[in-house]
Amino acid sequence: MSRVDEIKNRTVFPKKPVIRKLGTISCNCIVETTPIVYRGELYRFEVVRRKSFTSATKGSWRDVEDSPCLRFVNVRTNEATPIFAEDHTFGFPIVVDDKMYVVTGKSKTWGADTLVFMRSDDLVSWETYQELPMPGFKIYNMNIAKKDGKFTLLIEISAPLEECGPHHYTFRFLQSDDMTHWTLMPQECVFQKDRYAGSPGLYTLDDDPYYYVTYLEEYPMCCYANCIARSKDFINWEYSLLNPVLMYDEYEDKKIASPFLTEADRALIDAALDINNSDLEICEFLGRTIIYYSWGDQLGHEFLAEACYEGTVKEFFQGFFE
Repeated sequence: MSRVDEIKNRTVFPKKPVIRKLGTISCNCIVETTPIVYRGELYRFEVVRRKSFTSATKGSWRDVEDSPCLRFVNVRTNEATPIFAEDHTFGFPIVVDDKMYVVTGKSKTWGADTLVFMRSDDLVSWETYQELPMPGFKIYNMNIAKKDGKFTLLIEISAPLEECGPHHYTFRFLQSDDMTHWTLMPQECVFQKDRYAGSPGLYTLDDDPYYYVTYLEEYPMCCYANCIARSKDFINWEYSLLNPVLMYDEYEDKKIASPFLTEADRALIDAALDINNSDLEICEFLGRTIIYYSWGDQLGHEFLAEACYEGTVKEFFQGFFE
């Protein structure tokens, strides 16, 4: 049965999960952010540059030339851990056996060709325990999900051409049994090689055979919105009929959701162009789905915002399909 016939034969259509946008929490050029629960506390994992949170001057991340680095922020206290992984860009955290693991790209600029794996049990001291060179690749965002004892690593790439196709960007996948030894999956295991796909997220659910991917879809006039698809085999992908997941909305995105934003911050937010909702990442905390995303112009002027879904992550993802 074709996808068109499947849609026509439906008698019940899913209702889109209701997402409540809470508003902007940062305008310091912090875009790639992951919510994660560690030892009962909710943290934000942030990819930053020193000037992006130490300078009083707010501007485009394209104008910030100092070293990229990583940190965690305790959401309850707003306290940040010491920065780590200087000269590494992009990254993703995952908790395994009560340790925090982070994968990141070894590069001062975008497009790393080496993945670095780190771990810590206090978010202060970090051990680099593995490096994975991938010659010829240009790697950007990344995500890890675990299912049936196996870890799957998603990488967003723009090279080599035979791996990603002619469009920036494409998602490829690696797998591991131990978070140390990784194997690139066959070339047909790829997401959206026929057109742009950015800002990835990868998720699995208990008692659910699918891998869920959140991604950035490009719309006319250089506009962007977060969407969702799923697959059982990384080859055949089902797109939600309810896409996009998040669409830019300057009235909702520009709400103020942090008491730490100054009057200057608020003026910058109010004057900004909003044609993009990207870099959506989520986690579950106290029975609620926590959502962080970026809005702005996709030209370097980006703002970090928060949203939520009043339900579990499982209800959230399945709600876009079932």
